[in-house]
Order: sequence, then C-alpha cells, then structure tokens
Amino acid sequence: MALRFVYLIFIRLLQWLVLLFRSDSSKTVEILVLRHQVSVLRRQVARPGPLWADRAVISALAWLLSTARRRHLFVTPATLLRWHADLVKRRWTYKRRRPGRPPTRPSVRALILRMAGENPLWGYRRIAGELAGLGYKVGACTVWRILKNAGIEPPPRRSGPSWSQFLHAQAEGILACDFFHCETVLLRRLYCLVVMEISTRRVHILGVTAHPTGAWVAQQARNLLLELEDRVEDFKFLVRDRDAKFTAMFDAVFIAAGVRIIKTRVRAPRANAIMERWIGGARRELLDRILILNARHLR
Repeated sequence: MALRFVYLIFIRLLQWLVLLFRSDSSKTVEILVLRHQVSVLRRQVARPGPLWADRAVISALAWLLSTARRRHLFVTPATLLRWHADLVKRRWTYKRRRPGRPPTRPSVRALILRMAGENPLWGYRRIAGELAGLGYKVGACTVWRILKNAGIEPPPRRSGPSWSQFLHAQAEGILACDFFHCETVLLRRLYCLVVMEISTRRVHILGVTAHPTGAWVAQQARNLLLELEDRVEDFKFLVRDRDAKFTAMFDAVFIAAGVRIIKTRVRAPRANAIMERWIGGARRELLDRILILNARHLR
C-alpha cells in the first residue's frame, strides 16, 4: 500500500515536470478540455472516491489556490479535516480497549434498586457498602448512576452543606491543570499544558511542546507563579491527575509557594471535571475545525 502510494505521487511529479516544456497555448487548451470533462463527470458522479495519493496531492495544492478557486474543487474544508482525522486514526493503530467500565449485571442492578426501595434513608455510599458486604464490588458512582437512571432521588440531607455549596465556598483557592494533545498535519503529536483558576474559569496556556520533559513542566510551573505574582497566596490547592509528566519537581514548585497538590484517582476524569470540560470545548470548537501546522501555529 505504501509503495503504491509513493509510486502514484512519483508519477504525478513526472507529469508536472513535463508541463514545464510545453507552450502556454497548449496548456490553456488542455485546461479548457479538462474543465469541461470535470463538469460532465460532476453531473454523473455524486461522490467521487479518490485514492490516498489523490488526496495528498489535492490537499497540498489546495493551499496554493485562492479562496475563490477552492470553491470549484470537489473537496471542501470539511473533507480535508476528515481526511486528516482518518490519517491520525491510521497513525495510532494500537489496540484500544472499549472505553468506560464494564456494564453492571442485571441481577446486581435489580438488587441495588431493591435496597433503595426497601431502605429509603440509605444513600448510594451506604448501598455500595452493603453490596461489598454481600460480596459485590460496585462503586458508589455506579450505584448513584443506576438510581438516577431509575428516577430514585437521594435521601434528604440531614446536616452540612451541599456539594454545590462546598465547591462554591472552596473555588476561590483552587487551581486545576491538565495536558491535552493535538496532531499536526504531518502527524506530529504536540502537548499543551493549561492551568485554570476554578473561581473565575480563567485559563493560563503555559506552553506547547513535542517533548514534555520533567524539567520543561517544572519551568512552566515557575512561569505561572511569576505570572500570578501576589495572587499566589490566594490559592491553596492544585488539582491534577496522576500523569507521569507531572514529576516531583513540578509538585515542589507549588509546595514551596504554599499550594497543596491534590491528585485525582486513577481514570477518574470527573474528579477534574471543570478542566476536562474546557479541554473538550477547545477540541470541539477549535482544534477539530482547523489543521495545525506546527507548535507555533498551535500557540
């Protein structure tokens, strides 16, 4: 497949070299004939099926055309984005596991609903604990989701603030950080480090690199503290996941400034939900709509 791809592109290059030795009048006549052929084919073929070599040639030459000329192509910007997404899928062909946790067995689901119906004052954590005593290993979040889908409300809170009230009270002193990656046109993976102030949702783009080493990540942390200046004292916690790119050197920078590191649980994105939601929005509204050329372009 790869040899055929290279061979087809080589043939195209030879054909373009031949055009250099032809007269302008001959090329003008050929352009008129080819345009007429394309118009005839468009009336007969609704959706052509170009090969990968054809896609590469069209994508490369489309950058050289003006906006008005691009409208006459049978490909659109959305088509180029879809072709690049297909290339990224081919690039990362390692075996993927099915996302999410395995489904809960119907018998366990029925037992959860029975416990909730017979004990209306039990919360989802209490039900998860009773299930563990019976030998069923079910997480509290799974119990909560099953009860919510069944329309069963949680028991009334007897004392203490609600979870929403707790977050609003603590948000002033919380920072959240995470990495996200982006694939360039040439299938080079770039990493971007971002930090968010939870109370104001202000996002700091710390840096973009293809090699996020421990020293680089620690330096971005120092740059953030310099940017915050006197406001560093307002923050007490930094929420991050357990990515290996966050080294002890990175944590030491914040600990020295009086910021406590809060690590989320393994494979628990909802523990850093606000940061994850912003990254998802950045992908849907920006990165999925444009082809990134290099690190400078991504910045």
